[in-house]
Amino acid sequence: MGFTRRRAVTALLTANALRPLGGYGAPLGFAMGWPTSELAPQLLALTALDSAQALVRGKATKRGIVLAGAAAAGLGYLINRSRGSGTLAELQLTDSLGADYLSRIPNRSADDDLRTPLRDLARPFSMMKPGVEVIRNINYRDGGSRARLDIYRPAGVDLANAPVLVQVHGGGWTIGDKGQQGLLLMNRMAARGWVCVAMNYRLAPKNPFPAQIIDVKKALAWTRENIESYGGDPSYLVITGGSAGGHLAALAALTPEVTEYQPGFEDADTRVSACVPFYGVYDLAGLTGDKAAVEMRDMFLGPRIFKLNPKAHPEAFELASPIAHVTADAPDFFVLHGEFDSLVSVRQARAFVAKLREISSGVTTYLELPGTQHAFEVFSSIRSQQVIRSVERWLEWHRANRRAATSDELVSSSR
Repeated sequence: MGFTRRRAVTALLTANALRPLGGYGAPLGFAMGWPTSELAPQLLALTALDSAQALVRGKATKRGIVLAGAAAAGLGYLINRSRGSGTLAELQLTDSLGADYLSRIPNRSADDDLRTPLRDLARPFSMMKPGVEVIRNINYRDGGSRARLDIYRPAGVDLANAPVLVQVHGGGWTIGDKGQQGLLLMNRMAARGWVCVAMNYRLAPKNPFPAQIIDVKKALAWTRENIESYGGDPSYLVITGGSAGGHLAALAALTPEVTEYQPGFEDADTRVSACVPFYGVYDLAGLTGDKAAVEMRDMFLGPRIFKLNPKAHPEAFELASPIAHVTADAPDFFVLHGEFDSLVSVRQARAFVAKLREISSGVTTYLELPGTQHAFEVFSSIRSQQVIRSVERWLEWHRANRRAATSDELVSSSR
């Protein structure tokens, strides 16, 4: 491929990242826009290097140079917008937690963790932190690989009553694995002394919904019963996940009393103290009337995930919608979503947060990231590093200021 064509491809990728394809082209818009947005610094460096080499070798064309300049300008804009993620997140944290929230986090510096080290940008796919050990493939129920979980925790530390974070992977309820997502967050929290649990679950269409949420509940029950032996506090569980994992995390957090999702273990305690869903699906039934939600229900969820006609069985889709389960005693939530999400409309997050703020008496923090695609924190980037550090601040604040109250509630209600 010649210089001009290479620069044309980069320019097209950049244009799509700035304004993703919509409608039936949305999946393609995501596939091209997601890596372009998060790897903009690397693409900018490659563009500059390729252009310089073409000029030195006399292979540069006027059209190619113009395309390179346009792509460079667009990539620079993407980088600058990513750099603002930490500042925006900080505004949302202070708005929901209080202007003095940092002073209520023990051993927390107020200004040293929103910068993105160059080494993290140079190694976008390297997310393991030194000093973190992983105990892999523990069965939380009978079964094969889909019935297993991994535990991340500080290496060489004698843990006791450490806060626990449960990670649920995404993948449209049909693909994905516990070792592929949530790595930045789990490694960061394990390095801060948390015990993190990453679980697999049965996948559709082979195992139609509600197999997925049943497995999530089973993993929560296993965690509460067994995590103490790994140094965790069974009375303080926080759940997180992205995309389908965000849906499952939010649904589990809001349905501790729904026995249909706990067949054979109805009496198990599956409550959580807080939930941090990333770009989740909250309206599987189309309750809000949003066009994108209704289309997802009719064209994807019904035939492929539930194996049910949503018009003949609306109750199954409503039961599976987190937005339908918001109550005054809902746990605290930190909801994150990208403005340009091509796979799950940001309107789902907006409607869910509005319902939480209207009904729930708990804390609701919402971070909507401008110009951001789905799955933005799957690998290391300027945006993902800043957002994950902000989530760490929220979790550490919750640990210090809400842990005692939620733990006491769990203990007292279990008596």
